[in-house]
Amino acid sequence: MDAQGRAITKEAMMRSQQRRRSGAVGVLAAAATLALMTACAGGPAAEEEAPDEPLQFFLSGDANQGGGFAHMAELYEEETGVEVEIVDIANEDLPTKLKNAAQANDLPALARVGGIDPVWKDLTVDLASVTEGSDIRTDLAAVDEDGKVLSVPTDITAVGLFINKTLFDQAGVAYPTSPDDIWTWDEYVAAVKQVQANTGATYGMVMDRSSHRLKAFLYEFGSDYFQPDEDGQFETNGATKEALEYFASLNDDSFMPRSVWLSDGDPNGLFKSGDVVAYMSGSWQIADFAVNIADFEWESVRMPKQPVRSTNYGNAANIVVFEGSGQEDAALAFVEWLYEPENYRELAETSGFLPVIDGLEVTYSSNAEDFELYNEEIAASDPIAAKIKKNDLAYEVLGVTTEGDPVRDETVKYLNGEQDVDTTIQNILDQLSDQLGALP
Repeated sequence: MDAQGRAITKEAMMRSQQRRRSGAVGVLAAAATLALMTACAGGPAAEEEAPDEPLQFFLSGDANQGGGFAHMAELYEEETGVEVEIVDIANEDLPTKLKNAAQANDLPALARVGGIDPVWKDLTVDLASVTEGSDIRTDLAAVDEDGKVLSVPTDITAVGLFINKTLFDQAGVAYPTSPDDIWTWDEYVAAVKQVQANTGATYGMVMDRSSHRLKAFLYEFGSDYFQPDEDGQFETNGATKEALEYFASLNDDSFMPRSVWLSDGDPNGLFKSGDVVAYMSGSWQIADFAVNIADFEWESVRMPKQPVRSTNYGNAANIVVFEGSGQEDAALAFVEWLYEPENYRELAETSGFLPVIDGLEVTYSSNAEDFELYNEEIAASDPIAAKIKKNDLAYEVLGVTTEGDPVRDETVKYLNGEQDVDTTIQNILDQLSDQLGALP
């Protein structure tokens, strides 16, 4: 585990110790009661036993997010005697690992996944007992047409903007610091170019090579993104073309390095070098930057609008419980425990998660203002963000996916000069219409 994983908050540790003490008292009291009942009944009392084998929990990136799930697994074992084995698998390998496990009838007890895979979709336990009566955001859960809750979100993720505050201060350039003073993309680009000119920074901005980041950019220009009509034919509006043309103008090897979108250059590493003014990425970077950036000050800032204010947000990942392990009840009990508000709060505070339980107050030991800003951006987002996310989840539940990422891949061709913007948009519409079709 890295430094962030070891740096579990003092408050969280104190709470854990208090709960362990109260748990121990509860265990002793329960034991006394059990002994009394046994004596009165004249025979052994029935007691649910812990599983013989640990509950295997497949996930990705726990150490990078503070080791929150490992921390909660340890706490759960102390409280219940049930061992949850965290199996941390590289993000790019996890889908294949689970697919192969499903085909070999060797799925783990549970997993934290990026999406529902048709290969194992029908091998999941209904998680309705987790969501019923709770304030969990079920709009981010995967629910099938029969109401079965296939998965529950573990945390919210949102696209956002980071700046190199040291460079801004050095250049004497201001940036918005309140929701009443949000820059447009034109104003943002002008400000960043001024910082470049005054400091000699090589690049003005980097953006992750992802359609998730591009979605937020399109929304901010007033795009309706790409949506199906009742016949499954995808369409968009004129703002999409304007946004893509604007984005292409920024990828000029001066303001933005073309290597990121055209040849998989590393935007995270470029920003950490201190030679880039701003980085459009997302909330998951906060924990990383807090530990791994020491040579300059960075800050989360509100994203530009042109003229729409919006981010792209959704479930960062979801928990699923699998059938066939023989440990279904024990795994479901762990998930139910994990989403009890007190326990989920500790997970969110340890891992730096934007919470999926509405109204839950989370106290972060550091960077609280960054998390608050992301929650503000989500709340202020145009309804288009929620609508597209709803569509995405509906296709996921149907088991319908695209080959690759048409939005990203066709945009890369446009940036590389292989096709014009109209061809790019039409190719995206054609591929989405052919591969996804109508929603039910």
